[in-house]
Amino acid sequence: MLDISELKTLRDFIRWAVSQFNQAGLYFGHGTETAWDEAVALVLHALYLPHDINPAVLDAHLIQKEREILYKLIQRRVNERVPLAYLTHEAFFAGLPFYVDERVLIPRSPIAELIENQFQPWVDADSVHHILDLCTGSGCIAIACAKAFPDAQVDASDISAEALAVAKMNVLRHQVEDQVHLHQSDLLTTVPAKKYDIIVSNPPYVDVEDMASLPQEYLHEPQLALAAGTHGIDFAVQIVQNAHRYLTPNGILIVEVGNSEHAFAEHFPDLPLTWLEFNQGGGGVFLLTAKQLKP
Repeated sequence: MLDISELKTLRDFIRWAVSQFNQAGLYFGHGTETAWDEAVALVLHALYLPHDINPAVLDAHLIQKEREILYKLIQRRVNERVPLAYLTHEAFFAGLPFYVDERVLIPRSPIAELIENQFQPWVDADSVHHILDLCTGSGCIAIACAKAFPDAQVDASDISAEALAVAKMNVLRHQVEDQVHLHQSDLLTTVPAKKYDIIVSNPPYVDVEDMASLPQEYLHEPQLALAAGTHGIDFAVQIVQNAHRYLTPNGILIVEVGNSEHAFAEHFPDLPLTWLEFNQGGGGVFLLTAKQLKP
């Protein structure tokens, strides 16, 4: 058994954590891509240190309490396969920090890139006054939209009261409570009866086959926010069938369907879907205009 007094510095803990993560065969898909990045993020966050610290600090000696905290976190990551963001209760989206726990998905959508670019060239940013975020989860998309469009009002809905409780924490954290309004709704069922310039959604989209083979890390996330029927498109189909009633004449709908892209395209063979490309990676996101959705 490890005597944690043998690990004296930040560098020691990072190196040891990397070895533990690699030996355990952990899955990295919630914000980091390698064991090294994951170890650095965990150690620095646990010690309240910024990511841009002077490298010399890596050789600073830790006190006993700090060693114990790091050891327990690393052990939980290895033994319980708890994702890093649930251990630190923080994830970043569109350059913004968000509180997360097991009540919500860990933000990782490529839609962040669209928000940072104000959805251009698909909309005129100055003409965006109302935005709807369906299946908001932690509220990250809605809040990022509020920051990108400071003069717009944003409605954010989710069927889960627990998820909305987390979203409220993030709304207050980012001080956008006068701009972002939370609603409990099963998709579009009870959202405000108004017209939106942008409807954006990252709904559940994991199919039955993928649900059965998810890495253990994903099993800590709420299944309600992942599973979407046999082909992974149940919720996206409902959104597309009803969104036209909530869009302005020049409005757009953007929905992420991830690995269920092919199944969705097959379900709507005559729909002129625009599949978006991302400079920062990712895919499975389509765009439709109000005109294209009109029956």
